[in-house]
Amino acid sequence: MTQDIDWQGIDWKEAWRDYIWLPYAQMKDMAPPLAVSATHGSRIVLADGRELIDGIASWWTACHGYNHPHIRAAVMQQLETMPHVMFGGLIHEPAVRLASRLSALLPGDLDRVFFSDSGSVAVEVALKMALQYWLNKDVRGRTKMLAFRGAYHGDTFATMAICDPDEGMHKRFAGILPEQIIADLPRDEDAMAALDALIAQHADKLAGIIVEPLVQGAGGMIFHDAIVLSRLRALADKYDLLLIFDEIFTGFGRTGTMFACESADVVPDIICLSKALTGGTMPLAATIARQKIFDAFWSDDPTHALMHGPTFMANALACAAANASLDLFAHEPRLAQVAEIEASLKAGLEPCRDMRGVKDVRVRGAISVVEFSKIDNIATLKRRFVERGVFIRPFGDIIYLTPALTISGDDLRQLTDAIVEVVRNELN
Repeated sequence: MTQDIDWQGIDWKEAWRDYIWLPYAQMKDMAPPLAVSATHGSRIVLADGRELIDGIASWWTACHGYNHPHIRAAVMQQLETMPHVMFGGLIHEPAVRLASRLSALLPGDLDRVFFSDSGSVAVEVALKMALQYWLNKDVRGRTKMLAFRGAYHGDTFATMAICDPDEGMHKRFAGILPEQIIADLPRDEDAMAALDALIAQHADKLAGIIVEPLVQGAGGMIFHDAIVLSRLRALADKYDLLLIFDEIFTGFGRTGTMFACESADVVPDIICLSKALTGGTMPLAATIARQKIFDAFWSDDPTHALMHGPTFMANALACAAANASLDLFAHEPRLAQVAEIEASLKAGLEPCRDMRGVKDVRVRGAISVVEFSKIDNIATLKRRFVERGVFIRPFGDIIYLTPALTISGDDLRQLTDAIVEVVRNELN
């Protein structure tokens, strides 16, 4: 055990090396992280005084930009009243109001809101709900989930098992994670027939189907059409399976509608939300179920209860932030802004389409992707972007943008111009 450091005269920008373990990085040879001192709008202010335009909105959470005054005021007011209280045997107004508003925004009878504190946990809760749904109905053996290649659902243990087992970031855990049924998305009639046959083969083992609607995010920003969701709903109904939509990435306007499921007019049985839920201010997630799911837990038998309860479940500060974020969606033209961003992304990245090594350029809502046959020098690309005054974080074989929905036209042009320049100079 080390003694507490006397921080007088200590440079925290160097001291991190002795204490911090960073995500998704080989700490031995990674480039030093950028030290941040402040944020505003779509800008990240570095400790050395430079400003970067944030092209990914802090993993697409800061949908209204940074430091929005309405969200800040709501959190400050809540802090003065009650920052947190446990949600076991207690409730509070910010959580009840938020649950009612989410229920009103979501389609169908997605009315029962279970709060947690991260997207991975929200998905874990959804899986737990689906598995226990069948147990509570005295149906045994339904212990598997159907998930899809290209999927990413989180980094916790159960969510790793439903990520892409071959191309995903958790393939090192092959043979350790519980095996699930992994299939191709039914993008066409042949794939639909193959998936139908696969489900028929395993139907008595399956509890449900889980999918990221319209865009598989961290698995590679892979798009699919709304018809895929309609096909999955039809298969779930045919084989009496629960359908779970993981909208942690796609929820809250990112794909052009408030929720991606709206584009297909499909109501999942369970939906998972997080990321932009609080406008990028603090952790909060929600797993929201239809009435038939809730009814399976409504019982005189105490073992039928959902035995789950994160310590900071329904944190009052986070709920206040989320309510303020929903105010902004209600009173400011976010979806119109998404349409403008979509048009600008298409125009700004069009020059990449014919460049050497570019495999695809695709845009949906406030998401853009330049995909390459191969990228060998991601670390170099990251440095070049910073040199051009933007923060863009390529991964795999893609360069992507998921900017704040409030980003200015000038900032967005600087982002797309930087991608065009870097692709031309570094990859051509």
